[in-house]
Amino acid sequence: MYKFLLFFAFAFSSLGLTAQQEEPLTRILFIFDASNSMNGVWEDKPKINVATKLLSQALDSLRGVENLQLGMRVYGHEKNYLHGQDCDDTKLMVPLGYRNVDNIKSSLKSLKPKGTTPIAATLEKAGGDFPKCPTGDCRNIIILITDGIEECNGDPCAVSMALQKRNIILKPFVIGIGLDLEFRESFECMGSFYDASDEKSFTNALGIVISQALNNTTAQVNLLDYSGNPIETNINMTFYDRNTDAMIYNLVHTMNNRGNPDTLQLDPVHTYRIIAHTIPTREKDSVTITPGQHTIIGIPTPQGSLEFRMKGVNPEADKLQIIVRQDGQMKTLNVQTFSEIQKYIVGKYDLEILTLPRTYIDDVEISQSHTTTIEIPQPGVATFSKLGHGYGSVYVVRKNKLELVANLSKTQERETLNLMPGEYIAVFRPLQARESVFTVEKNFRVISGASVAVKLN
Repeated sequence: MYKFLLFFAFAFSSLGLTAQQEEPLTRILFIFDASNSMNGVWEDKPKINVATKLLSQALDSLRGVENLQLGMRVYGHEKNYLHGQDCDDTKLMVPLGYRNVDNIKSSLKSLKPKGTTPIAATLEKAGGDFPKCPTGDCRNIIILITDGIEECNGDPCAVSMALQKRNIILKPFVIGIGLDLEFRESFECMGSFYDASDEKSFTNALGIVISQALNNTTAQVNLLDYSGNPIETNINMTFYDRNTDAMIYNLVHTMNNRGNPDTLQLDPVHTYRIIAHTIPTREKDSVTITPGQHTIIGIPTPQGSLEFRMKGVNPEADKLQIIVRQDGQMKTLNVQTFSEIQKYIVGKYDLEILTLPRTYIDDVEISQSHTTTIEIPQPGVATFSKLGHGYGSVYVVRKNKLELVANLSKTQERETLNLMPGEYIAVFRPLQARESVFTVEKNFRVISGASVAVKLN
């Protein structure tokens, strides 16, 4: 049994608006079902009459709206189903244009339901009904009104997803009246489903859809600390369309002059996936914006800071880099320079400081709103003098084992390394020496802030 439903889909010719851009041209294409089943009765009236009345009322509400173009495509109205099923029975009746309300209402009055329901084919052709955008950033919107499911073996869900992936339409909204579970599931795969049981609820749902088509609404993102307070800020946030993964906004979080999270203008048509670019990132999935209501979005982003210090004075310290990893993981999370203070999400981290030799510090705790300070000793300076060219290496001695620190230059007879305090061994064999017995081995100690001469001859 066929029921009456409204299917609504948005489409963009670009990735989306930013809060700073001017409002783009909005273009709404209505797709109207004039198949034979629209002769059926709903609420004691033919469905075609109810649908025509409701759509006409919606059109009247759009009179005088600036920066808006309207059009209409119809299917199932040209060939009687008794003479055979025509799955190409779809036609653009009113091309998109300004001041088209009366043209569409006139076309609606002329319709007599006859044929079948080729939803998939109609959606596919509707994607081509939008001419090249004159402003470059049009909001292309499709509203489809139909009383039944696909009858031509097409796959509206697959067509919808394909058009979304090509950035022609966004996730559809489905408003169904009295649909049984089977029919509801067949439309839910297209997008969000709304149920309407009578004319009033259908009118309300249609009003919500049109509101989303025409207006942005307000929202704020609360970046929450460890206690759930919205005090975190100055973090870039990327808003993606959850269904297509298209990037819609990039906004750096700000507090207003009252110390509250800034109010954002967001397009309510999208279901968002929001990435807060903390270290590591934090994500909020499946965020919906209610038209006409201020939406508050909370994302837990508790942060503390990490800084590094070195005893003594060393002009080379600022050049040091630190590899930061999450506790127990090998993947590099961030590379921090020694001179900067960087925020991280509360938790434990493993550090690899690129000194010679490298300094490893595990299980470093980052706490809410606290700066964790890591202090390392000043390196010493080891100067190596060699008798001619040759092959040499420097090792640090740890637990009676040698760990390679650096290979010495083959051609420089004198070179200097900044080494962390500790016990070392330097090994060198002159280039002209052809026997291993001529290898020179020197043990030496590096003291913080001091110099040591190592003679390899």
